Amino acid sequence: VQLQASGGGLVQAGDSLRVSCAASGRSFSSYSVGWFRQAPGKKREWISCISNGAVGSYHANSVKGRFAISRDNARNTVHLQMNNLRPDDTAVYYCAASRLEYCVVEEHTYDYWGQGTQVTVSS
Repeated sequence: VQLQASGGGLVQAGDSLRVSCAASGRSFSSYSVGWFRQAPGKKREWISCISNGAVGSYHANSVKGRFAISRDNARNTVHLQMNNLRPDDTAVYYCAASRLEYCVVEEHTYDYWGQGTQVTVSS
């Protein structure tokens, strides 16, 4: 499975942005998918995940209520809708896929990673 993250950009605080993760590979629908981010000088952190059948999705407390993850298995795509963005959301956003069918948080449980897309939120 190869993952390609896209949709990042420069926005102002309070704006919305949707980043997407496009996957190649016929078995993508069997993978759970997560989003992580890494801000300058900080460790990469998990922020959201969705199970393979989109039955379950979870978000970190820092983005809960503002971000929403969704997936379209017919198009091998996972989206992360980000609303009410804040300057502390500035980071490189990575998508990752896990062979586990349920939502997972730990980085080591993910098997494939995208290259990341930069999101910058100005105040």
